[in-house]
Amino acid sequence: MSDGGCFGSALSKPPGIRKEAGDTLLEALMPPHPALSKSITGTVIYRICFQFIFTTEYFIVFICMLAISNSWGTKPNKPLRFRGKFNFSAVVKAGWLAAALVLYMTACLEADAASPESQAGIAKLAQHAEKAYAAAKTRFETETNNPEAAWQFGRACYDWADFATSDGQRADIAKQGIAACRSLIERDSGSAPGHYYLAMNLGQLAQTKSLGALKIVGQMEGEFKLALNLDPKLDFAGPDRGLGLLYLEAPGWPASIGSKTKARQHLQKALIMFPDFPENVLNMIEAEVKWGDKRGAVRDLAALEELWPTARMKFAGDQWASSWADWEKRRGLAEKKVAGTRKTPAPPR
Repeated sequence: MSDGGCFGSALSKPPGIRKEAGDTLLEALMPPHPALSKSITGTVIYRICFQFIFTTEYFIVFICMLAISNSWGTKPNKPLRFRGKFNFSAVVKAGWLAAALVLYMTACLEADAASPESQAGIAKLAQHAEKAYAAAKTRFETETNNPEAAWQFGRACYDWADFATSDGQRADIAKQGIAACRSLIERDSGSAPGHYYLAMNLGQLAQTKSLGALKIVGQMEGEFKLALNLDPKLDFAGPDRGLGLLYLEAPGWPASIGSKTKARQHLQKALIMFPDFPENVLNMIEAEVKWGDKRGAVRDLAALEELWPTARMKFAGDQWASSWADWEKRRGLAEKKVAGTRKTPAPPR
């Protein structure tokens, strides 16, 4: 993640440009894993980092303007963060527009400057995702009453949508995954992966919306909670991880459901449940960096360093290649962000 979580630079990237660790937008494809014979706990969707159009500061100001008109009779727990920003001068407004233009141009230049090796790697991952999507779709359409075929198609839709070259394409793929998961839930309301991958695809759809994304966030929260109640171990504590990242990245009151307290609670639960899964540790580290908790980040970086060799052997094979590429880059970024703090004694967990 970036210093401010996932907000910011990813929004300025043109459609179809694969986001890298550091400015992610529901990023980093995890190739579909084969389901385990006794449990689907070991299947993983890869990291999820929720960032929608409404997470930009300018958009939150607009949302606050809409919300505040209906909020004069209430007393918020803390002052509205953006209430003092409504009377911008023309100079400040112009400065914001200029800064946004610079960020967009910079992002485009960075995308154009991607190395041929990086572009080839992205193309390979995209081809893998598209192939997996096509195979899962064929199976889903053939085995219409197979619940596993339904949620696996939902997972494949999420993966493939991450490489969409336009909002229209992303929305179309996400809607297919949403429909598949909802059809599964209609037949079996107790399907944990059905609720889980429904939430994931709703996240993809939310990326294509503006005001409509706020409503979708509430639906995502509900589906993650249902999945959590049904199978908290799914996808290496995926429901807790999903809720934690959703609360971490979404705007807070009054715009949305963002909450540092809830984010910490769920990210810690995922980490406690599967402490040897690098994704859970990295999410906790990135959240601690965002919150300015350097001692916690140092402590968890040390834990990550200790588990790294074992995790390398446990999560091995081609299906984990893209995960390790992302994890290694994020680990390096985290180490740079907390550089110089390792001399501070870290308290035990």
